[in-house]
Amino acid sequence: MPQLRIALAQVNATVGDLSGNASLVVEWTRKAREGGAHLVVFPEMVLTGYPVEDLAIRTSFARASAEALEALAATLNDAGLGDIAAFVGYLEHDSVGPRNAAAVLHGGRVVARQSKHHLPNYGVFDERRYFKPGSSLDILRINGVEVGLVICEDLWQDGGPITALGDAGVDLVVSPNASPYERNKDDQRLPLVVRRAAEAGAPLAYCNLVGGQDELVFDGDSLVVGADGQLIGRAPQFVEHLMLVDFDLPSGSDYEQGQVGEFYVRRVFVSDAVPAYEPLPAPRVFEPLSDEAEVWHALVTGLRDYVHKNGFRSVVLGLSGGIDSAVVAALAVDALGADSVYCVSMPSSYSSEHSKSDASDLAQRTGLHFTTEPIGEMVSVYVDQLKLTGLAEENIQARCRGMLLMGLSNQHGHLVLATGNKSELAVGYSTIYGDAVGGYAPIKDVFKTLVFGLARWRNDEAEKRGEVPPIPENSITKPPSAELRPGQVDTDSLPDYDLLDSLLTQYVDGDRGYDDLIAAGFASELVDRVLRMVDKAEYKRRQYPPGTKISVKAFGRDRRLPITNGWREG
Repeated sequence: MPQLRIALAQVNATVGDLSGNASLVVEWTRKAREGGAHLVVFPEMVLTGYPVEDLAIRTSFARASAEALEALAATLNDAGLGDIAAFVGYLEHDSVGPRNAAAVLHGGRVVARQSKHHLPNYGVFDERRYFKPGSSLDILRINGVEVGLVICEDLWQDGGPITALGDAGVDLVVSPNASPYERNKDDQRLPLVVRRAAEAGAPLAYCNLVGGQDELVFDGDSLVVGADGQLIGRAPQFVEHLMLVDFDLPSGSDYEQGQVGEFYVRRVFVSDAVPAYEPLPAPRVFEPLSDEAEVWHALVTGLRDYVHKNGFRSVVLGLSGGIDSAVVAALAVDALGADSVYCVSMPSSYSSEHSKSDASDLAQRTGLHFTTEPIGEMVSVYVDQLKLTGLAEENIQARCRGMLLMGLSNQHGHLVLATGNKSELAVGYSTIYGDAVGGYAPIKDVFKTLVFGLARWRNDEAEKRGEVPPIPENSITKPPSAELRPGQVDTDSLPDYDLLDSLLTQYVDGDRGYDDLIAAGFASELVDRVLRMVDKAEYKRRQYPPGTKISVKAFGRDRRLPITNGWREG
C-alpha cells in the first residue's frame, strides 16, 4: 500500500506582506522536508494573508499575488525543496473576479490550481459561494496516494465537493482554512471534521491559520481525523506548529478523470510512489484550552500581533486601579513584555487613595513602566473657563486623561490602549475622546463579568507557576467605579453586572427581541432601560477603536445597526 507523510504548517501570516509570507512558506517547507514530509499543507490564503478585505478587488494586488506564487515555486526549488509538494493558498483574479484559491507547488512550478470561491470585498465570508455544478475538482497523485483539496467553506457545506471527492475514490482530503476564533469554536470543529471524513470515506487533514489580524484572531487547532472518525492528531491553539502525520493507505482509484455527480474531476500527477519507509509515531493530540485560558490567549495573540504587525514597539494606557485597566495591563505584559508597557496613573480630586495604590501595586507586581500625572490643574482650566458642572465636569476629567495619553503617544511613539469592556460599550457607559481614545481596545468584546473571571484565572495561573499574581486582589474585589464624582460607583448608573451581562448576552449576541427577553424572565422595566441605552449608544461604538473579537457578535464587525434609527423594541 502507498505511504505518504504530510505536514500541516499552522503558521502566522500577515495580510499584504507577500514577500514575508513567501519567506514563511519557505521556512516551514524546509522544516517539513527535514521531517521527511512528502506534502506540506499551509492555511488558506497564506501567501496574501487573510482576510484581504478590499485588497481583493485591487487588480494590482491580485497580479502581485499571482507573480509571488510563481516566484515562490522557483524559490522553493532553488532552496532544494522542489521534491516536496506544497499546498499554498493565494488570491487569484480572473474574468469572474477575485477568487480564493490554492495551488500545488512542486519541482519549481505550479502543477495544479484549485480556484473556487468568489472573494467579495468584505472581511470574512458572510455568505456561501461554493463550487457550482460543472466546476472542476483537482485530485493529486502524490507518492501513489490520491489527495483531494477543498478550501475553507467547503468543509461547512453539506454534500458538495467533499462528497464528490469521496465518490471519486480519493485516499485523503486536505482542507486549508483561515477560521477565526470565537469562544468554544474548537468544540464545533472536531465533530464537523469527523462528519466530513465520513462523507469522503477518507482521512481528512484540516490546517488552520494562527495569529491576529486587526480585530480577528486565528487559533490554529489544526486537526487530522481518520475515515473512521478517530482523532489522529491535534495541534495546540494560538502558536505556530508543524504536525507530521504518516498515512498507509489502500489506493482504490483507477486514476481516471471525468464527471462525478455535478463536478468534473481532473487528476493531476505529481510524483511517483516512494519506497517503503518506517512511519513516525502518531502525532500528539493537544487538549483544547479551558474557556478562560482560551480567551486569555486569544486576547494576548490579538494584541501582540496588532502591535507588532503595525510596527509599534510599545503601548501606553491609563492605570486607574480598577479591574479593566488592570486586566489590560496584564494582557499587555503577557503579549509584549513588561519593558514595552507604559502605564500612567492620572488622579483627579475625586480619585481614591486605594485607586492610586492599587495602580502602583500592579506596576510593582508586573515590572512595567509606571508614572503618575495628576490632572487636577488641567481639569480646572476647562471647568473654570467654561463654567462646567455635572456631567460636563465629569466628562472633562476623562477627556483630559485621553489628551494626556495621546500626547504621550505622539511624543514617544506608544500605541494607546483603550480599556473599556463590552458591557460598557453596549450601554454607552464611556466618554468619547476620553476613556474611549486609543488605537486598540483589547477587551472591547469581553463582558464585565468575564473580565473578573479572566483576572481570577490569570492570578491562579501565576500562583500555580510560583509567580506573583499580576492583578492586585483589591482591584478584583472592590466595587467598580469611574471615580468622576464623590462616592461614584458603576451601579449608580447601571444594573448589577451579573444581571446586565445576562441580558446583554441575549440581546446583543443572541439578537433576541423585547418579547423574547420578557419571556426569558427579565423585568420589563429592566429590559426597557437597557435596550434604550444600547440602541442610543450606536454612535459611540462606531467611534471606538478596534479590538479582538472573541464572540459571535462583536461590535464594529458583526453587529452593525444604523445610527439614525427610529425602531425601538417593546
